[in-house]
Amino acid sequence: MTVTQAAPPVRTADRGRGDHRWSILVLLCLSLLLITVDATVLHIAVPALTAALEPSAVQLLWIIDTYSLVVAPLLIMFGTLGDRYGRKRLVLCGFVLFGVASAAAAFAPTPLTLILARALLGVGGAMIMPATLSLIRQVFTDRRERAIALGVWSAVAAAGAAVGPLIGGVLVGVWWGAVFLINVPILLVLLPAAVRLLPESPVRKGRPWDAVSAVLSVLGILALAFGLKEAGSGSLMPLWASVLVFLAGLALLVVFVRRQTRLRVPLLEVGLFRRREFTTGVAGVLLGVFALVGLQLMLAQYLQLVLGDSPLRAAFRMLPLVLSAIVGGLAAAHILPKVGMRATMSGGLGLVALAMTPTLGWGVESHPVMLAICFVGIGFGVQVALLAASDTIMASATESQAGGAAAIEETAYELGAGMGVAVLGTITAIVYAPGLPAVPGVSEGGMDKARQSLAAATHVADEVGGSAGGALLAAARWAFVNALHTTVVVSVVLLSLTAVAVAMLLSRDDAKGAELPEP
Repeated sequence: MTVTQAAPPVRTADRGRGDHRWSILVLLCLSLLLITVDATVLHIAVPALTAALEPSAVQLLWIIDTYSLVVAPLLIMFGTLGDRYGRKRLVLCGFVLFGVASAAAAFAPTPLTLILARALLGVGGAMIMPATLSLIRQVFTDRRERAIALGVWSAVAAAGAAVGPLIGGVLVGVWWGAVFLINVPILLVLLPAAVRLLPESPVRKGRPWDAVSAVLSVLGILALAFGLKEAGSGSLMPLWASVLVFLAGLALLVVFVRRQTRLRVPLLEVGLFRRREFTTGVAGVLLGVFALVGLQLMLAQYLQLVLGDSPLRAAFRMLPLVLSAIVGGLAAAHILPKVGMRATMSGGLGLVALAMTPTLGWGVESHPVMLAICFVGIGFGVQVALLAASDTIMASATESQAGGAAAIEETAYELGAGMGVAVLGTITAIVYAPGLPAVPGVSEGGMDKARQSLAAATHVADEVGGSAGGALLAAARWAFVNALHTTVVVSVVLLSLTAVAVAMLLSRDDAKGAELPEP
């Protein structure tokens, strides 16, 4: 990197790190890819996983959701710990834990063991994720270069979520545990590379780390996410108890925010939310990922269980989503400086809403060309919006606040992913169950099981066989398609309202963003 005469002296070691900044970006993106892939890798593996471990409908939801539910509440804690004690150290520990948890998940003998291993994966992922963004903020000091780096990072983030089903579809044909075990050899390569390449971040010994605030943030976000999930699914507690848990989470977060405003050195700079561009960026990440990940799970099931695609064929049918996400992230780095955050972000979200709309006219017939076009629009639009949000979020924070800002963004990402699966999945289940009428020749117990999910209905139809089994499968597919239409309507309305809000709330000056000086 070029150093101006007015700049402070740069040590040789730091200059060497700067010369490797693009190699560091590759390393950070590969780390991020592992984590984001794990959030969605099971979407296409659900039928194979169900056949191997025979989890109940509730256990299956927890196997899918536990990862995001654990990652989300820990991100702020680990992000601020990285700012305080060093980001490199946290990344290395996260690599080791993620590798151990991946091996445990691959060889899990029971659904409960897999749920626990997925939770451990979430802890490891939470240690790594905030550091990937804050290290980019640390290494790329030039805003134009950082916009390109964030474009690549953002493309990897969305592409990881999109490529998860593709990897799952390829590996599940070998063995369902391979979707986790593949992480181990990759981490064995990344770990020594991280030791050599990642820069040391300054250890701020004079900046206290408030453990009480950390506990409040963890418990608050966990209760918020758990209460919301349970209010929809009702798998572990009645609705009133779920609402109480949700409200308790809100109360804890209110206490957390009030505590930050009173501390001399807060755990998290909540004052960042006073900047409209920062708050809008966080909201864009939350709602964009909410729609992408939640709908992606539904579409993966649509391809396999409604259209009858194999896991591998379904994964390749979703490939346009991956490729367009990568192109969108790279293109957004050039679009953003020219048109600003407002147009980039609202336009991206609007494109996603528009691309989803044609699915409302689909039934149980195949639409290969239109499906590919929709996936292209969804992937490109989400990625453009996420890049605009990421750039503005990180530009709104100083280097010393980078870990906290990154943690907020990643928390929004993981909450969006978890809420997308939980809320849209719950809406689908609520509409699907009453939409499946009794089928002659199928017992009442069989119908109760079939109403749990389309995967369960497929299993019951295979057991019943004959014309009754065929009639059950046809009815279940139509019930699922009708439920899918409902989730698409919710997603389209939410994305459209967010796009309009971004366009109205941000002024032209806000949309440009600004660099903040170091304190």
